[in-house]
Amino acid sequence: MSSATTSALIPAAPASASPPPAAPFGQREFRDAMGAFASGITVITTQSAEGPVGFTCQSFTSVSIDPPLISFSIARTSRSLTAVRAHGSLVVNVLGAQQRDLSGQFARSGTDKWAGVEWAPSEINGAPVLAGALGWVAGAVEQEIEAGDHLIFLVAVSGISTGVESDPLLFYRGAYHELARQA
Repeated sequence: MSSATTSALIPAAPASASPPPAAPFGQREFRDAMGAFASGITVITTQSAEGPVGFTCQSFTSVSIDPPLISFSIARTSRSLTAVRAHGSLVVNVLGAQQRDLSGQFARSGTDKWAGVEWAPSEINGAPVLAGALGWVAGAVEQEIEAGDHLIFLVAVSGISTGVESDPLLFYRGAYHELARQA
């Protein structure tokens, strides 16, 4: 395509237009602003040579129905990252309101995250399915995307289950919340 054709397709910005100045903000302000978005809580699990691996994750989302894809992000410093990369298969366990303690247990580093946790290997890929989860999504990592201090994983879904009927565990403005029921 010639530059004449390109310039006809993309109108030039007026000479007086300039982008608005970026508002300066700190990391804490950014975290607080992002905390205004309520999210569900998941525990993402996989396997390693030493046994099961898991971590609490809020950054889970559905990406596509056809083909079925999900995504999540993980900190570059996470101890679980090596296992996610090595195994390539995982299960996203969606936590219910009654699983607040489980969320905290899998959020801590340097502890035995699996102490007292009931789980079974997924028939789809062997990654742990947590007992009592509202549901789970099993899949295989399709793509890893660089994203600042995190990595985004795009996952091809190979199995799903809706488990326990319960309210979801929610996180909003730095704290756990439950759904308010209307009378």
